[in-house]
Amino acid sequence: MKFGFEVPTSGVFAGPDSLARVARHGEQIGFDYLHIGDHLVVPRSIQSSYPYSDSGAFLGEWSSKESQGEDDQGLHFEQLTTLSYLAAHTNKINLLSSVCILPYRQPVLTAKILATIDVLSNGRLIVGCGAGWMEEEFEALGLDTFKKRGSVTNEYIDAFRELWTSPNPTFKGEYVSFSDIYFAPKPIQKPYPPIWIGGESPAAIRRAANYGDVWYPFGNNPQYPLDTIDRLKNGIEKLNCKLDEADRDINKIGIALSAEMWYSDTDPIFDENGNRKLLTGEPSQVAEDIYNLAEIGVSYLTLDYKGTDIDETLYKMERFTKLVKALL
Repeated sequence: MKFGFEVPTSGVFAGPDSLARVARHGEQIGFDYLHIGDHLVVPRSIQSSYPYSDSGAFLGEWSSKESQGEDDQGLHFEQLTTLSYLAAHTNKINLLSSVCILPYRQPVLTAKILATIDVLSNGRLIVGCGAGWMEEEFEALGLDTFKKRGSVTNEYIDAFRELWTSPNPTFKGEYVSFSDIYFAPKPIQKPYPPIWIGGESPAAIRRAANYGDVWYPFGNNPQYPLDTIDRLKNGIEKLNCKLDEADRDINKIGIALSAEMWYSDTDPIFDENGNRKLLTGEPSQVAEDIYNLAEIGVSYLTLDYKGTDIDETLYKMERFTKLVKALL
């Protein structure tokens, strides 16, 4: 099992020193990858339902209106620029875009930025891909592709692969076309950086089966919950069915899980039926859960180490490595 953590790129924790400090600490204590989210703007009024809260309200990630001034509300560092910054402040940890909302950016430029990050980081990039959920953000960016975001995302991935692998890239699609161009540098990783497909919906599972090297769901989507071993196992079985349809082998695709809303090695958290929630409880219970996740095919796990300040976040990360990871 490989383990990842989020680097704060929004709210009161965001800043160059905090970014570098958390990234370097995670690398030093043995984490395998870091990730950051993707918002270019945050609309002041949001009617779109956030997939990862019971109420549908956007949680604002690390931000807090009570602790920020008016100018800081909605603060989000740009994802790909930040990954470049973190590449320069680390040496070996992998860098995951989790996830990059592909329709937000012009695809040839995005492919170029991602290839450049892979080269400058000596092959440490992981390309997490998603279609997005916030219609108001699409509109604020001047995009009319919200209702077509799934097909846009799929086509952009195809375009990336062509740009990253072909000596004479040529592509003609509905949303992007190019030909008769040089595209260099190519990524260091061959044939290209791993593509992780985020999402839990049937469309996301189908996209993972057709386009992904790794399926990367979040476990706490109320509409498509994957918060127990049985539910996640059922999700993997659905992925298997789509892989069969795509004539791909389950052994050719990895399984990652973001369980950021669950992790606690101090107190168990119980569901409405009184059952202990996955990845909560004593360190030995969390370690057993991780073992069981590995048994059903999960190879990558992202947990939640957010604290009230950076020091608490670093402490939680270190506690995990000493008390839980040490048992595996």
